[in-house]
Amino acid sequence: MERLRGLFGEGWAVEAVPGFQQDSSDWHTDRMLEIRATDMGSVVRYVVDLKSSLTPRTVDTELLGKLRLVRQVNSFTSLLVMAPWVSLKTQELLRAHGISYLDLTHNVWIRADRPAIFIYTEGQTRAPRTASQSSSAVTLSGSKAERLVRILADVRPPYRASDLAQATGLSLAYVSRLLGALEDQLLIRRDGRTIRTVNWQGMLRARAEHSNLLNLNPYSGFIAPNGTNYLLDQLNDPFVSRHLLAITGSYAAREVAPLSVGGQLMIYIRPDHFSDELVDHLGLLEVKQQADVLFLDAHDSVVFRRSRLVDGLRHVALSQLALDCLSGPGRLPAEGEAVLERMAADEQWRNLDIHTIKDWKAA
Repeated sequence: MERLRGLFGEGWAVEAVPGFQQDSSDWHTDRMLEIRATDMGSVVRYVVDLKSSLTPRTVDTELLGKLRLVRQVNSFTSLLVMAPWVSLKTQELLRAHGISYLDLTHNVWIRADRPAIFIYTEGQTRAPRTASQSSSAVTLSGSKAERLVRILADVRPPYRASDLAQATGLSLAYVSRLLGALEDQLLIRRDGRTIRTVNWQGMLRARAEHSNLLNLNPYSGFIAPNGTNYLLDQLNDPFVSRHLLAITGSYAAREVAPLSVGGQLMIYIRPDHFSDELVDHLGLLEVKQQADVLFLDAHDSVVFRRSRLVDGLRHVALSQLALDCLSGPGRLPAEGEAVLERMAADEQWRNLDIHTIKDWKAA
Protein backbone atom coordinates (compact mmCIF):
# COMPACT_ATOMS: atom_id res chain seq x y z
CA MET A 1 0.00 0.00 0.00
CA GLU A 2 2.80 2.39 0.85
CA ARG A 3 4.56 1.59 -2.42
CA LEU A 4 1.38 2.30 -4.37
CA ARG A 5 0.69 5.56 -2.60
CA GLY A 6 4.24 6.68 -3.30
CA LEU A 7 3.80 5.93 -7.00
CA PHE A 8 0.55 7.86 -7.34
CA GLY A 9 1.49 10.81 -5.14
CA GLU A 10 -0.72 13.76 -4.32
CA GLY A 11 -4.11 14.02 -5.98
CA TRP A 12 -4.76 10.30 -5.71
CA ALA A 13 -6.20 8.15 -2.95
CA VAL A 14 -5.21 4.48 -2.65
CA GLU A 15 -7.30 2.62 -0.12
CA ALA A 16 -8.51 -0.87 0.71
CA VAL A 17 -12.22 -1.43 0.17
CA PRO A 18 -13.69 -2.30 3.58
CA GLY A 19 -15.68 -5.47 4.00
CA PHE A 20 -14.34 -7.21 0.89
CA GLN A 21 -12.15 -9.64 2.81
CA GLN A 22 -14.08 -11.87 5.16
CA ASP A 23 -11.15 -13.09 7.25
CA SER A 24 -8.88 -10.21 8.17
CA SER A 25 -6.30 -12.58 9.66
CA ASP A 26 -5.61 -14.32 6.34
CA TRP A 27 -3.43 -12.20 4.07
CA HIS A 28 -3.43 -14.87 1.38
CA THR A 29 -7.06 -14.28 0.43
CA ASP A 30 -8.02 -11.67 -2.16
CA ARG A 31 -8.42 -8.03 -1.25
CA MET A 32 -9.95 -5.11 -3.09
CA LEU A 33 -8.10 -1.85 -3.68
CA GLU A 34 -9.69 1.37 -4.78
CA ILE A 35 -7.66 4.03 -6.61
CA ARG A 36 -9.39 7.37 -6.87
CA ALA A 37 -8.48 10.66 -8.50
CA THR A 38 -9.46 13.14 -5.79
CA ASP A 39 -10.07 16.07 -8.16
CA MET A 40 -12.28 14.13 -10.61
CA GLY A 41 -13.93 11.50 -8.45
CA SER A 42 -13.09 8.77 -10.97
CA VAL A 43 -12.49 5.39 -9.36
CA VAL A 44 -10.88 2.15 -10.50
CA ARG A 45 -10.92 -1.01 -8.44
CA TYR A 46 -8.47 -3.89 -8.41
CA VAL A 47 -8.87 -7.32 -6.92
CA VAL A 48 -5.44 -7.92 -5.36
CA ASP A 49 -3.92 -11.39 -5.45
CA LEU A 50 -1.00 -11.77 -3.03
CA LYS A 51 1.62 -14.34 -4.01
CA SER A 52 4.69 -15.43 -2.08
CA SER A 53 6.14 -16.47 -5.46
CA LEU A 54 4.98 -16.08 -9.04
CA THR A 55 5.89 -17.97 -12.22
CA PRO A 56 4.51 -18.03 -15.77
CA ARG A 57 2.80 -21.29 -14.88
CA THR A 58 0.96 -19.53 -12.01
CA VAL A 59 -0.29 -16.94 -14.48
CA ASP A 60 -1.45 -19.64 -16.89
CA THR A 61 -3.09 -21.97 -14.39
CA GLU A 62 -4.44 -19.58 -11.74
CA LEU A 63 -4.53 -15.91 -12.66
CA LEU A 64 -6.11 -16.06 -16.13
CA GLY A 65 -9.18 -17.86 -14.78
CA LYS A 66 -9.47 -15.38 -11.94
CA LEU A 67 -9.12 -12.46 -14.39
CA ARG A 68 -12.00 -13.77 -16.51
CA LEU A 69 -14.18 -14.13 -13.43
CA VAL A 70 -13.38 -10.63 -12.16
CA ARG A 71 -14.21 -9.06 -15.53
CA GLN A 72 -17.48 -10.97 -15.78
CA VAL A 73 -18.56 -9.59 -12.42
CA ASN A 74 -17.55 -5.99 -13.19
CA SER A 75 -15.93 -4.78 -16.41
CA PHE A 76 -14.41 -1.78 -14.55
CA THR A 77 -12.59 -4.02 -12.05
CA SER A 78 -9.29 -5.63 -12.92
CA LEU A 79 -6.64 -7.82 -11.33
CA LEU A 80 -3.49 -6.66 -9.54
CA VAL A 81 -0.98 -9.27 -8.43
CA MET A 82 1.60 -8.50 -5.74
CA ALA A 83 4.67 -10.60 -5.01
CA PRO A 84 8.14 -10.12 -3.52
CA TRP A 85 9.63 -10.39 -7.03
CA VAL A 86 8.34 -10.93 -10.57
CA SER A 87 10.64 -12.30 -13.28
CA LEU A 88 10.96 -10.66 -16.69
CA LYS A 89 9.16 -13.50 -18.46
CA THR A 90 6.32 -13.43 -15.95
CA GLN A 91 6.07 -9.64 -16.35
CA GLU A 92 5.75 -10.03 -20.13
CA LEU A 93 2.99 -12.62 -19.72
CA LEU A 94 1.08 -10.49 -17.21
CA ARG A 95 1.25 -7.42 -19.47
CA ALA A 96 0.11 -9.47 -22.48
CA HIS A 97 -3.06 -10.38 -20.58
CA GLY A 98 -3.62 -6.94 -19.04
CA ILE A 99 -2.91 -8.03 -15.47
CA SER A 100 -1.31 -5.31 -13.36
CA TYR A 101 1.55 -6.24 -11.05
CA LEU A 102 3.76 -4.80 -8.32
CA ASP A 103 6.75 -6.34 -6.59
CA LEU A 104 8.94 -5.12 -3.76
CA THR A 105 11.99 -4.54 -6.02
CA HIS A 106 10.18 -1.78 -7.99
CA ASN A 107 8.91 -3.86 -10.93
CA VAL A 108 5.51 -2.23 -11.47
CA TRP A 109 2.96 -2.18 -14.29
CA ILE A 110 -0.45 -0.69 -13.53
CA ARG A 111 -2.90 0.23 -16.24
CA ALA A 112 -6.53 1.40 -16.35
CA ASP A 113 -8.68 3.08 -18.99
CA ARG A 114 -10.92 5.14 -16.69
CA PRO A 115 -9.46 7.03 -15.01
CA ALA A 116 -6.50 6.93 -17.39
CA ILE A 117 -3.62 5.31 -15.51
CA PHE A 118 -0.34 3.97 -16.82
CA ILE A 119 2.57 3.29 -14.50
CA TYR A 120 5.59 1.24 -15.56
CA THR A 121 8.83 0.98 -13.61
CA GLU A 122 11.68 -1.52 -13.84
CA GLY A 123 13.26 -3.06 -10.77
CA GLN A 124 15.56 -6.01 -10.23
CA THR A 125 15.93 -8.48 -13.10
CA ARG A 126 17.15 -11.27 -10.82
CA ALA A 127 15.44 -12.64 -7.75
CA PRO A 128 16.79 -11.20 -4.49
CA ARG A 129 18.45 -13.93 -2.46
CA THR A 130 16.73 -14.62 0.83
CA ALA A 131 17.68 -16.71 3.80
CA SER A 132 14.95 -19.19 2.94
CA GLN A 133 16.33 -19.93 -0.49
CA SER A 134 18.28 -23.14 -0.92
CA SER A 135 21.80 -22.80 -2.25
CA SER A 136 21.20 -26.07 -4.10
CA ALA A 137 18.09 -24.89 -5.97
CA VAL A 138 18.15 -26.22 -9.52
CA THR A 139 18.75 -23.68 -12.30
CA LEU A 140 19.61 -23.68 -15.99
CA SER A 141 23.27 -23.05 -15.17
CA GLY A 142 26.02 -25.61 -15.64
CA SER A 143 26.92 -28.51 -17.91
CA LYS A 144 24.20 -30.85 -16.66
CA ALA A 145 21.49 -28.33 -17.51
CA GLU A 146 22.89 -27.91 -21.01
CA ARG A 147 22.85 -31.66 -21.61
CA LEU A 148 19.17 -31.83 -20.67
CA VAL A 149 18.25 -28.68 -22.61
CA ARG A 150 19.95 -30.04 -25.74
CA ILE A 151 18.07 -33.33 -25.66
CA LEU A 152 14.75 -31.60 -24.97
CA ALA A 153 15.35 -29.38 -27.99
CA ASP A 154 16.55 -32.10 -30.36
CA VAL A 155 14.08 -34.86 -29.49
CA ARG A 156 10.39 -34.52 -30.19
CA PRO A 157 8.08 -35.50 -27.32
CA PRO A 158 6.37 -37.50 -25.94
CA TYR A 159 8.71 -38.86 -23.26
CA ARG A 160 9.09 -38.96 -19.50
CA ALA A 161 11.69 -37.86 -16.99
CA SER A 162 12.93 -41.44 -16.70
CA ASP A 163 13.55 -41.57 -20.46
CA LEU A 164 15.58 -38.37 -20.32
CA ALA A 165 17.58 -39.52 -17.31
CA GLN A 166 18.47 -42.79 -19.01
CA ALA A 167 19.48 -41.10 -22.26
CA THR A 168 21.62 -38.38 -20.66
CA GLY A 169 23.13 -40.26 -17.74
CA LEU A 170 21.81 -37.63 -15.35
CA SER A 171 20.15 -38.63 -12.10
CA LEU A 172 16.37 -38.95 -12.18
CA ALA A 173 16.12 -36.63 -9.17
CA TYR A 174 18.05 -33.87 -10.97
CA VAL A 175 16.09 -34.30 -14.20
CA SER A 176 12.78 -34.17 -12.31
CA ARG A 177 13.74 -30.98 -10.48
CA LEU A 178 14.89 -29.23 -13.65
CA LEU A 179 11.77 -30.31 -15.52
CA GLY A 180 9.71 -28.81 -12.70
CA ALA A 181 11.54 -25.50 -13.12
CA LEU A 182 11.00 -25.60 -16.90
CA GLU A 183 7.32 -26.35 -16.40
CA ASP A 184 6.96 -23.37 -14.06
CA GLN A 185 8.34 -21.19 -16.87
CA LEU A 186 5.92 -22.76 -19.40
CA LEU A 187 8.90 -24.07 -21.37
CA ILE A 188 7.49 -27.58 -21.27
CA ARG A 189 3.95 -28.87 -20.81
CA ARG A 190 3.07 -32.24 -19.36
CA ASP A 191 0.08 -34.51 -19.37
CA GLY A 192 0.51 -36.32 -16.09
CA ARG A 193 4.13 -37.47 -16.12
CA THR A 194 4.50 -37.34 -19.88
CA ILE A 195 6.04 -34.31 -21.59
CA ARG A 196 3.86 -33.42 -24.54
CA THR A 197 5.27 -30.12 -25.83
CA VAL A 198 8.58 -28.28 -25.55
CA ASN A 199 9.00 -24.56 -26.21
CA TRP A 200 12.49 -25.18 -27.55
CA GLN A 201 13.12 -21.61 -28.67
CA GLY A 202 12.22 -20.14 -25.29
CA MET A 203 14.19 -22.86 -23.55
CA LEU A 204 17.36 -22.19 -25.58
CA ARG A 205 17.06 -18.48 -24.85
CA ALA A 206 16.52 -19.17 -21.14
CA ARG A 207 19.57 -21.44 -21.00
CA ALA A 208 21.66 -18.79 -22.78
CA GLU A 209 20.66 -16.24 -20.13
CA HIS A 210 22.26 -18.51 -17.51
CA SER A 211 25.41 -19.17 -19.50
CA ASN A 212 28.40 -17.43 -21.04
CA LEU A 213 30.13 -19.14 -23.94
CA LEU A 214 33.66 -17.99 -23.15
CA ASN A 215 33.36 -18.38 -19.38
CA LEU A 216 31.91 -21.87 -19.63
CA ASN A 217 34.54 -23.09 -22.08
CA PRO A 218 38.15 -22.09 -21.29
CA TYR A 219 39.80 -20.92 -24.50
CA SER A 220 43.12 -20.11 -26.12
CA GLY A 221 43.46 -17.33 -28.70
CA PHE A 222 45.59 -17.46 -31.84
CA ILE A 223 46.47 -15.58 -35.00
CA ALA A 224 46.34 -17.53 -38.26
CA PRO A 225 49.20 -15.96 -40.28
CA ASN A 226 47.93 -17.44 -43.55
CA GLY A 227 44.33 -16.46 -42.89
CA THR A 228 41.34 -18.36 -41.55
CA ASN A 229 40.37 -19.76 -44.96
CA TYR A 230 43.75 -21.52 -45.18
CA LEU A 231 43.27 -22.77 -41.63
CA LEU A 232 39.85 -24.20 -42.51
CA ASP A 233 41.46 -26.16 -45.36
CA GLN A 234 44.03 -27.48 -42.89
CA LEU A 235 41.32 -28.91 -40.65
CA ASN A 236 40.83 -31.72 -43.18
CA ASP A 237 44.47 -32.74 -42.84
CA PRO A 238 44.68 -36.39 -41.66
CA PHE A 239 46.71 -35.41 -38.59
CA VAL A 240 44.20 -32.72 -37.58
CA SER A 241 41.11 -34.79 -38.33
CA ARG A 242 42.18 -37.33 -35.70
CA HIS A 243 41.31 -34.69 -33.09
CA LEU A 244 37.72 -34.19 -31.92
CA LEU A 245 36.87 -30.73 -33.30
CA ALA A 246 33.65 -28.86 -34.11
CA ILE A 247 33.18 -25.34 -35.47
CA THR A 248 30.78 -22.97 -33.74
CA GLY A 249 30.14 -19.22 -33.54
CA SER A 250 29.96 -16.83 -36.48
CA TYR A 251 31.54 -19.11 -39.06
CA ALA A 252 29.02 -21.87 -38.36
CA ALA A 253 26.10 -19.43 -38.06
CA ARG A 254 26.79 -17.97 -41.52
CA GLU A 255 26.27 -21.40 -43.07
CA VAL A 256 22.78 -21.49 -41.56
CA ALA A 257 21.62 -17.87 -41.60
CA PRO A 258 24.04 -15.41 -43.26
CA LEU A 259 23.88 -12.20 -41.26
CA SER A 260 27.43 -10.79 -41.24
CA VAL A 261 30.98 -11.36 -42.38
CA GLY A 262 34.20 -11.74 -40.43
CA GLY A 263 34.34 -12.55 -36.75
CA GLN A 264 36.48 -14.99 -34.85
CA LEU A 265 36.73 -18.60 -35.94
CA MET A 266 35.64 -20.60 -32.87
CA ILE A 267 36.51 -24.28 -32.70
CA TYR A 268 35.53 -26.69 -29.94
CA ILE A 269 38.14 -29.26 -29.04
CA ARG A 270 38.20 -31.98 -26.44
CA PRO A 271 40.60 -30.73 -23.73
CA ASP A 272 42.72 -33.88 -23.89
CA HIS A 273 43.07 -33.48 -27.68
CA PHE A 274 44.59 -30.00 -27.51
CA SER A 275 48.39 -29.89 -27.72
CA ASP A 276 51.34 -27.74 -28.75
CA GLU A 277 51.94 -30.23 -31.55
CA LEU A 278 48.51 -29.46 -33.02
CA VAL A 279 49.12 -25.71 -32.75
CA ASP A 280 52.50 -26.01 -34.48
CA HIS A 281 51.06 -28.22 -37.20
CA LEU A 282 48.43 -25.60 -37.99
CA GLY A 283 51.02 -22.79 -37.93
CA LEU A 284 49.13 -20.74 -35.32
CA LEU A 285 50.60 -17.99 -33.15
CA GLU A 286 49.19 -17.71 -29.64
CA VAL A 287 48.14 -14.20 -28.58
CA LYS A 288 46.41 -12.65 -25.58
CA GLN A 289 44.46 -10.06 -27.58
CA GLN A 290 43.08 -9.53 -31.10
CA ALA A 291 42.88 -13.27 -31.78
CA ASP A 292 41.12 -14.36 -34.97
CA VAL A 293 40.97 -18.03 -33.92
CA LEU A 294 39.71 -19.39 -30.59
CA PHE A 295 40.08 -23.00 -29.50
CA LEU A 296 37.41 -23.71 -26.86
CA ASP A 297 37.98 -26.53 -24.37
CA ALA A 298 34.57 -28.22 -24.51
CA HIS A 299 32.98 -28.14 -21.05
CA ASP A 300 30.97 -31.29 -21.81
CA SER A 301 30.95 -33.85 -24.60
CA VAL A 302 27.35 -32.83 -25.40
CA VAL A 303 28.72 -29.97 -27.54
CA PHE A 304 29.82 -32.62 -30.07
CA ARG A 305 26.51 -34.50 -30.09
CA ARG A 306 24.71 -34.44 -33.45
CA SER A 307 27.51 -32.44 -35.07
CA ARG A 308 27.04 -31.84 -38.80
CA LEU A 309 29.36 -32.05 -41.81
CA VAL A 310 29.36 -28.77 -43.75
CA ASP A 311 31.63 -28.73 -46.81
CA GLY A 312 33.58 -31.56 -45.27
CA LEU A 313 34.10 -29.77 -41.92
CA ARG A 314 32.43 -30.70 -38.65
CA HIS A 315 30.06 -28.06 -37.25
CA VAL A 316 28.12 -28.24 -33.98
CA ALA A 317 24.45 -29.23 -34.00
CA LEU A 318 21.93 -26.48 -34.69
CA SER A 319 20.67 -26.38 -31.11
CA GLN A 320 24.26 -26.13 -29.81
CA LEU A 321 25.03 -23.40 -32.34
CA ALA A 322 22.01 -21.38 -31.22
CA LEU A 323 23.04 -21.75 -27.55
CA ASP A 324 26.64 -20.73 -28.26
CA CYS A 325 25.67 -17.68 -30.28
CA LEU A 326 22.98 -16.50 -27.87
CA SER A 327 25.44 -16.72 -24.95
CA GLY A 328 28.41 -15.33 -26.87
CA PRO A 329 29.98 -11.86 -27.03
CA GLY A 330 29.55 -9.03 -29.52
CA ARG A 331 27.19 -9.64 -32.40
CA LEU A 332 26.85 -13.37 -31.72
CA PRO A 333 23.45 -13.06 -29.94
CA ALA A 334 21.97 -11.42 -33.05
CA GLU A 335 23.38 -14.24 -35.15
CA GLY A 336 21.87 -16.70 -32.69
CA GLU A 337 18.42 -15.17 -33.20
CA ALA A 338 18.85 -15.54 -36.97
CA VAL A 339 19.77 -19.21 -36.48
CA LEU A 340 16.67 -19.74 -34.32
CA GLU A 341 14.51 -18.24 -37.04
CA ARG A 342 15.88 -20.66 -39.63
CA MET A 343 15.49 -23.58 -37.24
CA ALA A 344 11.83 -22.68 -36.65
CA ALA A 345 11.18 -22.50 -40.40
CA ASP A 346 12.10 -26.18 -40.82
CA GLU A 347 12.09 -28.46 -37.78
CA GLN A 348 13.45 -31.52 -39.54
CA TRP A 349 16.46 -31.29 -37.22
CA ARG A 350 14.15 -32.35 -34.35
CA ASN A 351 13.96 -35.88 -35.69
CA LEU A 352 15.42 -37.98 -32.87
CA ASP A 353 13.54 -40.74 -31.09
CA ILE A 354 14.27 -40.82 -27.35
CA HIS A 355 14.46 -44.62 -27.39
CA THR A 356 17.21 -44.74 -30.04
CA ILE A 357 19.65 -42.40 -28.28
CA LYS A 358 22.79 -44.18 -27.12
CA ASP A 359 25.54 -41.55 -26.99
CA TRP A 360 24.16 -38.54 -25.11
CA LYS A 361 25.90 -39.35 -21.83
CA ALA A 362 29.04 -37.46 -20.84
CA ALA A 363 32.25 -39.01 -22.21
